[in-house]
Amino acid sequence: MAIEVFNRVEKKYMISMETYEQIQSDLKEYMDLDAFNQQSYYTIANIYYDTKEQELIRKSIESPVYKEKLRLRGYGVPGQNDKVYLEIKKKFDGIVNKRRCALKLTEAYQFLETGRKPTLQPYMNEQVLNEIDRFLAQYPLQANTYLAYERKALFGKNNRALRISFDTNIRTRNEVLQLEAGDFGRPLIAGDKVLMEIKTSSNLPMWLVKLLTTHKIYPSKFSKYGTAFVQQMTNRMLMPATGNQPLIHNSQPA
Repeated sequence: MAIEVFNRVEKKYMISMETYEQIQSDLKEYMDLDAFNQQSYYTIANIYYDTKEQELIRKSIESPVYKEKLRLRGYGVPGQNDKVYLEIKKKFDGIVNKRRCALKLTEAYQFLETGRKPTLQPYMNEQVLNEIDRFLAQYPLQANTYLAYERKALFGKNNRALRISFDTNIRTRNEVLQLEAGDFGRPLIAGDKVLMEIKTSSNLPMWLVKLLTTHKIYPSKFSKYGTAFVQQMTNRMLMPATGNQPLIHNSQPA
């Protein structure tokens, strides 16, 4: 069974594609590829849910001590009967807690739209399902933002809790908010940029500290959902003078 509860510290770094390519050989010595990455990058697609006033993301970008969000995550473009994950992600004093429950896409939609829990199935996590139920009772949520990207993920050979991921071709849209509708959106960051994330439940190993120092890789505050929200607000203020950015479709990195 996939891990469904995570507690860890997450650090983000915005790096160039050149830096990304430079550090790959060093990482191979200490880390293994995620099972999904044996052939290439894999695509993650998310629908973020928020109140009509976008209360959750407005609070989040103010950098409070505690913040929370709910999203529906799929891999690639799921069909109605494919497994997806409903996830609650909370952050308190720098520690990230992520809890998720597997459901079929149709079950997830019905739960989100009606607030009624689906009939418990073996692939569901009952405890997380109950937590999501309470979350939905607390906030009147609706589909707000689509976010997708290609990911390469690695795990430490001697420390499986150490995870490093690289996200490219990050794209977003605020219309057609269904995962099964297809993989397309407007670019969120420049095409030559890569979002690197280090996730761990302990201190960084010395080899990784040296790697970051050698390549002058420094932490960067970046939230995909937060950036998408700011971009959305900016586009609203600029329209109709400049119009909106054209939609792009999934393009796998080389």
